[in-house]
Amino acid sequence: MKKLIFFVLVLALVLTVVGCSGKASSEKKTIGVIQYVEHVALDSAREGFIAALKDNGYVDGENIVIDYQNAQADQSNLSTISDRFVANKVDLILAIATPAAQAIAGKTKEIPIVGTAITDYVAAKLVESNEAPGGNVTGTTDMNPIKEQIDLLVKLVPDAKTVGVIYTSSEDNSVVQAKIAKEVIESLGLNYVEVTITNSNDVQQATQEIVQKCDALYLPTDNVLASSMPIVYGVTVESKTPVICGEAGMVQNGGLATLGINYYDLGYKAGLMAVKILKGEAKPATMPIESADKFDFAINGKVAKEIGLEIPEDLKEYVMEY
Repeated sequence: MKKLIFFVLVLALVLTVVGCSGKASSEKKTIGVIQYVEHVALDSAREGFIAALKDNGYVDGENIVIDYQNAQADQSNLSTISDRFVANKVDLILAIATPAAQAIAGKTKEIPIVGTAITDYVAAKLVESNEAPGGNVTGTTDMNPIKEQIDLLVKLVPDAKTVGVIYTSSEDNSVVQAKIAKEVIESLGLNYVEVTITNSNDVQQATQEIVQKCDALYLPTDNVLASSMPIVYGVTVESKTPVICGEAGMVQNGGLATLGINYYDLGYKAGLMAVKILKGEAKPATMPIESADKFDFAINGKVAKEIGLEIPEDLKEYVMEY
């Protein structure tokens, strides 16, 4: 009888230790990362976000678990990933790019969502207002200095009479930017032409079509175009068409120039917002949407030479040989 009691006590002790161990591991917060597609800007935003967490004591594999999922620009993948995060009851979600944020926001109103690389949260119906989001979504916006980017285009291509714009018609962020670009271009007395695309399969034909109608090309921070810049480059370098881009990653992959956002910094800022949420210091509903603090010039010297364009003296310090 004593042996039986001893065995029961030992078993209870083992179960208690196992139970405590399980509880300890479950105390690690899980952060789901849903990224629309892979390209330089979005990858940089993710890296900045993770760095901000680490700098504030949240280290993947130690006291948090980061579940990174890339949807590869596929809507069904976005839905599947979103369902998974909700079913797993992750503690916080980073949504990278507008389609990713729209997908996960449509699946949960409880889990905090921090977005980044999203142009217009209001237009995307993610928040009630930038000042007071009002729900479970907040984050950082990558709204470009579009007027200044068009001014850069005019400075680099002073003889341009017609400016072309390509954008993805299903990306809310791209539609917003194209509308602003049209207003700016026409306000400068220039002609505006556009071609819309639906996916990467349309990029080559759209670029071939528009370079015959314009003297220079403006591309917003469009996810399909950003991931298809080698295709754009292949067409525009042949036609000698200058391409002003929405961000530096697009310049690196074949565009001519930009005055754009540093996406690592933008992601880092989103990470700091996430830290406040994880610590219980704030909730998305009352956290205003934050924007970039500064913009950087980026000029592709190789492309400039290939299309025969001379960079003005005051911009030569920003030329990179990618």
